[in-house]
Amino acid sequence: MATITAKQVKELRDKTQAGMMDAKKALVQADGDMDKAIDVLRERGIIKAAKKSGNIAAEGLAQIATDGNTAAIVEVNAETDFVASNDKFQNFVNAVAAKIAAGKPADLEAALALDLDGETIDQAAKSLTAVIGEKISVRRFALATKEDDGVFGAYLHNGGQIAVLVTLKGGDEETAKDIAMHIAAINPQYLNRDEVPAADLEHEKAVVTAETLKEGKPEKIVPRIVEGRINKWLSEISLLDQEFVKDSDKTVGEYAASKGATVTGFERFAVGEGIEKKSNDFASEVAEQMGN
Repeated sequence: MATITAKQVKELRDKTQAGMMDAKKALVQADGDMDKAIDVLRERGIIKAAKKSGNIAAEGLAQIATDGNTAAIVEVNAETDFVASNDKFQNFVNAVAAKIAAGKPADLEAALALDLDGETIDQAAKSLTAVIGEKISVRRFALATKEDDGVFGAYLHNGGQIAVLVTLKGGDEETAKDIAMHIAAINPQYLNRDEVPAADLEHEKAVVTAETLKEGKPEKIVPRIVEGRINKWLSEISLLDQEFVKDSDKTVGEYAASKGATVTGFERFAVGEGIEKKSNDFASEVAEQMGN
């Protein structure tokens, strides 16, 4: 049986808001597997769902640039949040986004090799590191393309802490920006329910079924209840099925259609998403040094 640490219990509590003992018991039952522990808590009816986003820890900025029918969304990281307001850093982020949009690299390695004022982007990042005194790194990027009758929509929240790039067929920039703002706020996981992986769908059905049976519902009506809950879950994670934040009488898909547009894709970058930053627990450090 795996040894359950206080750090694991804290992580599970942060993700689920479950009580300490409930979190520990779930981890014990799941043999330390975090995802399985979350399922255990859901099946017991202790929680409805866990937080979907990863740890937002690293600092920096995200930016969007367009070049004809191509657009790029990029994330550049630094060590502290102070650097985000540094003009040299902001200029570097803007230049990198523009260069990637124009160069259309196949992957991050190719992007870092692009020329930026006589040196590669990778070399420029190292040069800026020397100037600013913090490690600067281009973490990731994504490219989007559109047809001539298509539209890009870009939205930067809080100066670039969250960046959203939307691609429409038809419509206009105002419609695209409205949808980008919706994505920034609601954080859908997929464009539509057809994009949800079959394995994820089956897993959710299994968990919801166990959760529904735990509630004591008659077995004969459980499939119908599960179907309804799965449909609700799909509508919550799929952009086109979500209630549009500026008009809850319409889904995002319906709003786009009312403007003569179809949403063909989107990208959403939150700075530091999925990166765990080391945090110092002073009390724990003291206790450890004292041998406790």
